[in-house]
Amino acid sequence: MAEQEKHHVYTDYFFNESAYDYHDGGYVPLEKHDAPESKLNIPEILKPDKVDGNDVWYTVEAQTGETQILPGEKTKTWGYNQSLLGKTIIYEDGKNYHVTLKNSLPELTTYHWHGLDVPGPYIDGGCHAPVYPGEAKEIEFPVHQPAATTWLHAHPCPLTGWDVWHGLACAVVVKDQHEATLPLPRNYGVDDIPVILQDRRFDEHNQWNYDDDYDPDGTEGPTALINGTVNPYFDVTTQKLRLRFLDGSNRREWRLHLSDDMVMTQIASDGGLLPEPVYLTKLMMTCAERTEVVLDFGKYKPGDEVTLYSDDTPILKFKIHEFAKADTEIPDHLADMDYPDPDKDSLVHQVVMSGTDEEVEFNGKKFGMMRIDDRQELGKSEYWDITNTNDCCGGMIHPYHSHGGQFMVVSRNGEAPYPNERGYKDTIGVNAGETVRVKMKFNHPGIFMYHCHIIEHEDGGMMAQLQVYTKDDPYKKYKLMDMKTLMDALAEERHCRPEDLKIKSLESYKKMGMDMC
Repeated sequence: MAEQEKHHVYTDYFFNESAYDYHDGGYVPLEKHDAPESKLNIPEILKPDKVDGNDVWYTVEAQTGETQILPGEKTKTWGYNQSLLGKTIIYEDGKNYHVTLKNSLPELTTYHWHGLDVPGPYIDGGCHAPVYPGEAKEIEFPVHQPAATTWLHAHPCPLTGWDVWHGLACAVVVKDQHEATLPLPRNYGVDDIPVILQDRRFDEHNQWNYDDDYDPDGTEGPTALINGTVNPYFDVTTQKLRLRFLDGSNRREWRLHLSDDMVMTQIASDGGLLPEPVYLTKLMMTCAERTEVVLDFGKYKPGDEVTLYSDDTPILKFKIHEFAKADTEIPDHLADMDYPDPDKDSLVHQVVMSGTDEEVEFNGKKFGMMRIDDRQELGKSEYWDITNTNDCCGGMIHPYHSHGGQFMVVSRNGEAPYPNERGYKDTIGVNAGETVRVKMKFNHPGIFMYHCHIIEHEDGGMMAQLQVYTKDDPYKKYKLMDMKTLMDALAEERHCRPEDLKIKSLESYKKMGMDMC
């Protein structure tokens, strides 16, 4: 409590309210489901297949299943190593990982390591790294990055929304020696828990129907799903609790606050620790962002309850039990930010996100699978200006995401970034009519995608791709997935002709007279 009293506490969401998603014509407000309370599901930690010194082997299997989410019929779901979402994967800085990607689904998928600093396009796992049904592929990569909450999700454009909606997303936690020295909660499942924020609509048989719920501006459902749990509660048995929030929704922004205006101490964002903690009572997260906060329940007693809300809807209840007194304070300084500045004459990359519904574009184009839209030299830091031109009806916030590592936010419309944006980021919400400048450096060569992370926007073409090149081989050729190969594979898997495939996101291309070739 003491550290909160001596620091400024922010009491607003920072973003431009006029562009919040609830102003969109297709917005689906959250509603509290009438299902009984359930204990919050805490995903198990994935066990390695083998460990040999600094080398670790894992198998990550995408599979179908059924999950008891609501009373009555089970929901048909997809997940990693379980029926829904996935077991939490733990990586350690400085170790080498050998991962078998096994696909037990009825159709192709990909495995995108969102936030991991790995080579592209095949290990990064965008649309050019398909794993076909019944197939297993092996990838290998070292982990060299700060402790952070990253995540794994499917990314088979134009079916990313379809796959994530079915359940293919899980937390990936990176650990390092520096974070381990800080007085922070880190007992997984007890005082350190992932909180995956999603939403769904259930039909009368407790099923999800993506095509029925599809919206080209982002698919939403009225029921909050937290770690796959409806109306969850968590038993608090420690004074301090670390929450690793992940906005794993296709579309929804989460505007989080606690009963009693309880203060959240933010210690980390997408790429790891912030330089200093930020104290706030309101936290807004756009799609794919991660935020780590510490809650201090020191003023509460056994039997008390604290509720987490998004807007006015309760989404997670904390039930207070006996706990030992914890006197440790969060340090005023958490981590150094070591990121080089671009050269004065360096190129400034331009990204313009425009349009809504089916008319979304990146720099006046829709995504082309075989087209390289930009280039950057390996290891060289350069500025990227990301502009959101939406101006209709207040516009909408677009969450921009770059594959291939972390960037640092330099400014918003020439002003300082928000107080909790001063750490490493890979996803950033951009207000309507705003330009956000970031500086970006890539540590691995390859082809990397960058896009709006409203998933139906990226599937609908608000995406591009960059080649990170070396001076020795500036135009290296990569085998990229082309549209015909993709459509033929999907048609075979769905037992129809390519021209008969029904993929909602491709209607965006048809409306604009474009294709993904």
